[in-house]
Amino acid sequence: MDDALASGYDAREEERGDVHRAFWADAVADEVEARDPEEPVVVKGGVSPSGVPHIGHLNEVMRGYFVAEALRDRGYEVRQVFTADDRDPLRAVPRTLATLDWEVVSLGDTENPGALGRNLGKPLTAISDPFGCCDSFGAHQTRLLERMAEAMGVPIDVVSNTAYYEAGEFEAVTREVLSKRERAREVLADYQDKVDETYVPFNPVCEDCGKLTETVTAVDLDAGTVDYVCTDMEAGGRTIEGCGHEGTATFREGKLPWRFEWPAQWKVLGVDFEPFGKDHAEGSWPSGERIAREVFDVEPPVPMVYEWFTYNGDALSSSKGNVITVDEVLSMLEVEVFRYFFTKPPKRARDFDVRTLDQLVDEFDRFEAAYYGEVEDAERTRAVAERAYPMVVDEAVDGEAGTARVRLPYTFAAVLGMTDDVDLREAMARRAGHVPDGTPGWAVETALARVECARTWAERTDNEYNYRLAEDLPDVEVSEAEAAALRRLADDIEAGATDDEAVQSAIYEAARENDVPVGEFFSLGYRLFLDEEQGPRLGPFLAALEREFVLRRLRREA
Repeated sequence: MDDALASGYDAREEERGDVHRAFWADAVADEVEARDPEEPVVVKGGVSPSGVPHIGHLNEVMRGYFVAEALRDRGYEVRQVFTADDRDPLRAVPRTLATLDWEVVSLGDTENPGALGRNLGKPLTAISDPFGCCDSFGAHQTRLLERMAEAMGVPIDVVSNTAYYEAGEFEAVTREVLSKRERAREVLADYQDKVDETYVPFNPVCEDCGKLTETVTAVDLDAGTVDYVCTDMEAGGRTIEGCGHEGTATFREGKLPWRFEWPAQWKVLGVDFEPFGKDHAEGSWPSGERIAREVFDVEPPVPMVYEWFTYNGDALSSSKGNVITVDEVLSMLEVEVFRYFFTKPPKRARDFDVRTLDQLVDEFDRFEAAYYGEVEDAERTRAVAERAYPMVVDEAVDGEAGTARVRLPYTFAAVLGMTDDVDLREAMARRAGHVPDGTPGWAVETALARVECARTWAERTDNEYNYRLAEDLPDVEVSEAEAAALRRLADDIEAGATDDEAVQSAIYEAARENDVPVGEFFSLGYRLFLDEEQGPRLGPFLAALEREFVLRRLRREA
């Protein structure tokens, strides 16, 4: 089963040749449609919101989004649901948290830093919000998940497990699993060694200490209650001590263990499709589909396993603090570029490397150009672009308006980011031919918006574009030979040496002709334009700048 999950839809996708099946989301939508689902079709994702929501969690939103869009294109009403598993116990104290404005801070920088450490074992929604802005820690974390989807422009219905338990939405499925607990034990015993004849699939909340406990001593189906003892819980390699209290809890005053809660969600919400990470494919999915059929008497949803991706080469981890938030990414990328990242086949491992975001943007620009037929690409690449691009952008322009779609190359935008002068940015972009004559104002504004993204990227990675243009002439001593070389370079540029390599060659020629060491001449150029001793490759840098500005600076006029 695991192998089939890992590669099944990929294989089917390869067998289909038409445009509608070139995009992986349509291959999944075929499977959903084949079941003749009732409407609204329910697409689900979900996480346990205990750490900083990061871009890995976005898989749960974006993979579902593309399948939902594929189904909507076929005329289905679709509800995309996201469950916050916020009645889960807090098992460890995260190293970092995020404010509702996405500022990632250490726990010690919150209003109530002790709120988490002294509440291990309690449901996330029973713990005070360390920031003091939401009703609970769980509510704070869930609001961040909502904001993450909002930032990506994906409409989701967020379901709080706590709210569902308290409202009785899980009461019927809880009674069902407890009435079939002998069968439930038999199924789960095939997947977990700790299941024995005393195991009961329900975790009450202790009325005395507020922690979840795994020790149920009696079940009263008619009364809808369980008796329990608050015992120790093993979590994350440590023991969370129970208080020893003996009490009674209703079916609303606790939760199902995860392996039963997940299929219970499928039944309660009527889930038709759910993507999930490979950890679940190897663990809770095999048991979940059996529990769905053999305990809850429902079919599990169409599954899709996605591969995790890494961040700058390392695993994303909220607990270890190795995270990058959606807010941080969208400070460096336009939202449509980040949406494009999730159009890639989900079964392939990928690294989200901030240092090479320029390559991702270049990929998106080619993807967009393929949609508009502006580049020659393989038939399958064009087919994917034709299918997925309208799901990536807010609105695809067509007809005569298509000529107004303008994108600045990302690294060129980073060069423009070296100046805060908006007019100079536009003049440089026009001179370089990236903003054609006749481009309407809205398209110019949209194109130049990429500059701030690229500037943030340059600063964050401290790369070769992280310099600032000296907009006033720096006080630089220039020898007679150097002055002659600068004049020669200015003359060559004025005469037509304007592209990257032509300017680079002109720099070398001007230095050699006037017996100026090439290295010193490059350094002089950086001092004149950046007031620095070094900088980006000088030829392409000068070629990107507004020509009259370059000529004046080389002639030391301004």
